[in-house]
Formats: sequence, C-alpha cells, structure tokens
Amino acid sequence: MTRIAFIGLGVMGGPMARHLKQAGHELTVYNRSRAKAENWVATYGGTLALSPADAAKDAEVVISCVGTDDDLAGVTLGRDGAFAAMAKGSLYIDHTTVSARIARQLGVEAKSRGLLVVDAPVTGGQAGAENGTLSIMCGGSEAAVEAARPIMAPYAKRVVHVGGPGTGQITKMCNQIAFAGIIQSLSEAMRFAQSAELDVEKVYEAISGGAAQSWQMDNRWATMAEDKFDFGFAVDWMRKDLGLAFEEARAVGATLPITAIIDQFYADVQHMGGGRLDTSAIVKRLPKG
Repeated sequence: MTRIAFIGLGVMGGPMARHLKQAGHELTVYNRSRAKAENWVATYGGTLALSPADAAKDAEVVISCVGTDDDLAGVTLGRDGAFAAMAKGSLYIDHTTVSARIARQLGVEAKSRGLLVVDAPVTGGQAGAENGTLSIMCGGSEAAVEAARPIMAPYAKRVVHVGGPGTGQITKMCNQIAFAGIIQSLSEAMRFAQSAELDVEKVYEAISGGAAQSWQMDNRWATMAEDKFDFGFAVDWMRKDLGLAFEEARAVGATLPITAIIDQFYADVQHMGGGRLDTSAIVKRLPKG
C-alpha cells in the first residue's frame, strides 16, 4: 500500500483515482471544486484535502490530472502547491496534457528539490480511464519512470518511456496530430458514402477489415452516422492540444500544414456551438449531400 495524493477528479482523474483506491492504496484527494472531491470521498473512501499542499504533505506519490499549463503550475508551484510540501525522494506523476515547456520546467524544479517527476499524458479517453486501459507516454528519468510504473498499473494497459522531461508531452502531441487527421478523413468518407446514397453500415463492413481500419472507424463510424457526439474528449480540448502542438512545432522547426487546416475545421465546429461535443463532431461541418 502506498500513500498517494491525487489532484484533479474530472472525467479522467476521478476514475484513475478510483482504480488506485480499489488496488488498495491509501488516497488523499483534492479537487478545485470541493463538492466533487467530497462526492468522490463519500463514494470511494479516502481523505479529503483542502489544498494541493495539504494533499501532498504525507504522500509518497502525488498524481495530478488537471486542465492547462496554468492549472498545473498552480497545483505544483503556486501558493499551497504540492512541490513545497513533498518530502525529498517522493514521486510526482502528471497526467495532464500540457506544453513540453512546463513539463521541462517541472523537471528542473523537481531535481532542485530532490523529487522524482514524470510527465505522463494519457490516451484512451474517458472509456480507457473508466476501464483501466489507458496508454501512457512518459517523459522523465529512468528512475522516475520505473518508480511510476507500478503506481500507474491499475489504470494502464501500456506504459512507454520515451525520453527525458517533456518528451511524454511531445509524444502526446504526435498522438493528437495523427488522431486529428484520422477523424477528419473518416468524416469525409462518411459524408461521401451518404452523398452517394450508400448503406453506411455495409460500407463499414466492407472497408473496416482492410487498410482503412482504425480505432476511430471501429468506435465512431456508427455514432457519427447517427449524429451522436457525446463520447468524452471535447472539441474545445482538441483545439487546446493542437495549439500546444503548433507551439512546439515552431520551437523545433517542424511544419504541420494539414493539422493547421483541421484545427480551423474544429474552429468552425466551435462557432456552430459544438465546442463541448466530442471530436467526431467535426463531421457536422460537412454537408450530407
């Protein structure tokens, strides 16, 4: 049993913390919205903390899953942040999708304080968090990642150490770039089939066994055809993630021309009022014919 502090109990963090509690760890939880943390403790047990520092003060491991760079900076380095309360040699795992810049900054801050830190963004969506089948891409030292592996095991099906601090975040950007391209091409194929008055179920049956097959096709083709877009990862969050990718691309001299076009398509969906719909809602900007 490990004493773990979990910061951020949203659609991803809440289920991840639940898996840790069910695995027998001792959990203290903090959430910006106190009511959500109170409800989590009432349902699963554990201890309610009043601040990130309060959560971290006796923890061997602190885990965060928040929203943005500013959120992460606040819960780590801000007033009542976790870093100041953590004991030397303890481990910090961050599952937020943020910039490589802040991940590298936290790596430097952690080293100066004698802490281990891993930037560990995830993919697999809300369903992966609920089912404990997330894929996790990790940046940090070998010692930090090896210490994190058994902690993350209850909610992960795959953990890959890709390099030093910040590399987990850059790998997540690669994931989002590829993901955006797949869902856009899937949307175009869907609308093309509908415009040609094909039976989209038969089209799926015909093409899903070949080179066009993907997780998105298997899980979103039918729901897109039914105009159902309530499956977790929202358009607003995709635009945030693509913005991080553009920032890093400028820093490393990479170009993302197709991704830039798709980002504007997602902006169209936001202007249509679809910012909180899941990312497959990009199909809504294409006419059915």
